[in-house]
Amino acid sequence: MSKVFLAMGLVTGLLLNPLVTVQAFENNNNDKPYTIVSKAHKYVSHSYQNGELTVTTTLGDVTFSALNDSTIEAVFNAKQTAVSASDLPSYTISETHQDHTLLFSQKVSQQGNVLVGSAGNMRVEITTQPYSVSYFKGKQLLVKEEQGFYSGTVIEQHDSQTQTHNVHGVRFNLNDSEQLLGTGERVLGMDRRGHRLPLYNRAHYGYETESVQMNYSLPAVMSNKQYMLLFDNSAKGWVDLAKSEQNVLQFEAVAGRNAYIVVAGDSYPELIANYTDISGTQPILPRWAFGNFASRFGYRTQQEVMDTVAKFKALNIPLDSIIIDLYWFGRDIQGHMGNLAWDKDAFPEPEKMLRELRKQGIQPILITEPFILSSSKRWDDAVAQKVLAKDAEGNPKMFDFYFGNTGIVDVFNDTGRNWFNNIYQELAEQGVQGWWGDLGEPEVHLSDALHTLDNGQQVSADAIHNAYGHQWAKMLFQHLQTTQPEQRPFILMRAGAAGSQRYGMVPWTGDVNRTWGGLKPQVELSLQMGMFGLGYTHSDLGGFAGGEQFNKELYIRWLQYGVFQPIYRPHGQEHIPSEVVFHDKETQDILRQFIELRYQMMPYNYTLAYQNSQSGLPLMRPTFIDDTANTDLSNKDSYLWGDAFFVHPITSASLSSVDVTLPKGVWFNYFSGKKYEGGKTYKVEVNLKQIPVFVKAGAFVPMVEKFQTTQNYSYEHLTLHYWADKQVQNATGSMYEDDGHTMNADKLGEFELLNFAAKQNNSQLGMLLMRQGKGYKSMPKARKITLKIHNWQQQPKQVKVGDQINQSYDWNNKNSTLTVKFNWQHQPLTLQVQ
Repeated sequence: MSKVFLAMGLVTGLLLNPLVTVQAFENNNNDKPYTIVSKAHKYVSHSYQNGELTVTTTLGDVTFSALNDSTIEAVFNAKQTAVSASDLPSYTISETHQDHTLLFSQKVSQQGNVLVGSAGNMRVEITTQPYSVSYFKGKQLLVKEEQGFYSGTVIEQHDSQTQTHNVHGVRFNLNDSEQLLGTGERVLGMDRRGHRLPLYNRAHYGYETESVQMNYSLPAVMSNKQYMLLFDNSAKGWVDLAKSEQNVLQFEAVAGRNAYIVVAGDSYPELIANYTDISGTQPILPRWAFGNFASRFGYRTQQEVMDTVAKFKALNIPLDSIIIDLYWFGRDIQGHMGNLAWDKDAFPEPEKMLRELRKQGIQPILITEPFILSSSKRWDDAVAQKVLAKDAEGNPKMFDFYFGNTGIVDVFNDTGRNWFNNIYQELAEQGVQGWWGDLGEPEVHLSDALHTLDNGQQVSADAIHNAYGHQWAKMLFQHLQTTQPEQRPFILMRAGAAGSQRYGMVPWTGDVNRTWGGLKPQVELSLQMGMFGLGYTHSDLGGFAGGEQFNKELYIRWLQYGVFQPIYRPHGQEHIPSEVVFHDKETQDILRQFIELRYQMMPYNYTLAYQNSQSGLPLMRPTFIDDTANTDLSNKDSYLWGDAFFVHPITSASLSSVDVTLPKGVWFNYFSGKKYEGGKTYKVEVNLKQIPVFVKAGAFVPMVEKFQTTQNYSYEHLTLHYWADKQVQNATGSMYEDDGHTMNADKLGEFELLNFAAKQNNSQLGMLLMRQGKGYKSMPKARKITLKIHNWQQQPKQVKVGDQINQSYDWNNKNSTLTVKFNWQHQPLTLQVQ
């Protein structure tokens, strides 16, 4: 590894500080790394009050409550506890749910020695003799506590050092065949069962095809029995997925809240919807966030920023935003973090630059970090204002890491938040439009650092470590809602907690290596996070870390895949340009077409964002998501982009063909139009200009003409694609539109939802177009529609739009496409093809 690459590695946390001891513990023998100290619960009594059931056991009180018709929470208050901060709030449950009384759907009943609390079709059964707790959906047993809440000890190993922690947690039984998704960003395969994993957000610089610990951990699993278990705890901990004991799932934490949540659903989409109902859904991002980002580590001068933007325009490659990394506040990597103000030598007229960018339709985004170096210009003020986490003596907790000697902003109280928000406000007033919160695991977070909560309570860093990024995002989101209430925020962060999506957080998959090995796990990472509400998880396109020289094929394949991921953001270390405009003409020409496709798909992608905001349904979806009969969760190489597209990225070099297993149904190669029967595996030929992308028969895909930035987005000309097939007799689709920037436009009703339906009977096809919603100010009064019906095998005898025979249709015999053009004033409209 060269000195350059070694320095970059140090920047991102691989070798930051020998005091950081949290590591994964992979138990490779039969010895358990933990000991259960507490004895089994024994029932003492119970009470039912204010819609909650409290069961007193010999170890303490367990309170059960319903969070919705498919979700039950259990909270344990121990008589004696060996861990701290057990009274911390839930960071998972949204403020909406915390602000009202939560009730079981009927009064808890007692049937012999069994207490029953029902939440819709879900119920908890507590057997009093002997004490046990089980959860059911209808007649189906979902999951049962093994010992339930417990206390114990855990041995943590780091290099040659061993440390013993007191922990509390909860234990459940699994059946022999159960598969488990979840636990956050890991590279382990889709089924995480059989692993013991740390619950501690920590960067993994330069990862490839295996990683047990990354930036964003989640204390949650989803079973193929279609339930979810979430340990509602923000502390450093572990989850043992039947690694150490057969058929035992165990959550452990060194501090914090001792509670868990069980969610049920009749399908995976319903399960996600029930979970995001209590943890919150992601607000729709501003429309520009679905365009192309220019980004690198990093732009060193104002001139370099403007020259980069100009090059995109000169080459006619669409662009909507540019991200300015840490050189905006200092000329070097080290020594300047915490300045949080423009380096006027490199950026002499920042406000002029920001104005010019926005005038061109380019949204400027700035990086910020929560670390304030003692060498920075804001250190003295941060100390004087008492905004930093403290040591045991009440002084700022100071420590050394790669960037310098530092403290960390305490975002858990108003003092720290207000100070930080004042800086954000200064920058927003200058014209910054988006925010990148980096190193928010936090990257270095010493165990003896103390954070002060709003109620004045002090807790250790370990107690709230996994909630730091979550609280930071909440702070910024709520501040922006107050100061820019009509504008949607863009908040890019690489670490958070369960529920962070409700604060608009856009996570990415960390500092991945610039190798084929780095590209391979990106689908798995996004799919796993998307199933737990974090539907905008995406990768640094092209890879971030290392790379001795430009790998043209790898770069093209990564950016081709990126068209079908939530955020299109190439980003990497600057010795190899991340931006397509700085590469050879063939690379530019290939990727220009894919980036243009991304922009043409804006109406479809924006509709996926709307669906996500309503029910948590991810944009990238595993192939089993709508197939409840599919018990195999293992596919980590291909996925669904919405409900219309199936994508199989190319993640190996020099392939002339690839084996692709299509989901059930009828599919068409998007580029060639070739028809395939689903449920089978095909050898699909590939070349550098394409990756395997298929579209489903019966799919409606709204598209527009290509454009340079979303500032030029046209509402009035819509191309509506429909893939017809005789096997699909009935189909529906939709398209969501609003003004692209108003916060909560969907909740305010300031939108339109275009609905499409098709009914086919052999050579006859009927369609219905309808519109919902009260509309928005910039909504077109009418649309010019170009309807393209694919796989139409014969020239029609007649085409009618409404009551009028359409004489201007075009049927292309060569590609079996029927094109019909008409104007639509948004009234219910029928179309018939005979």
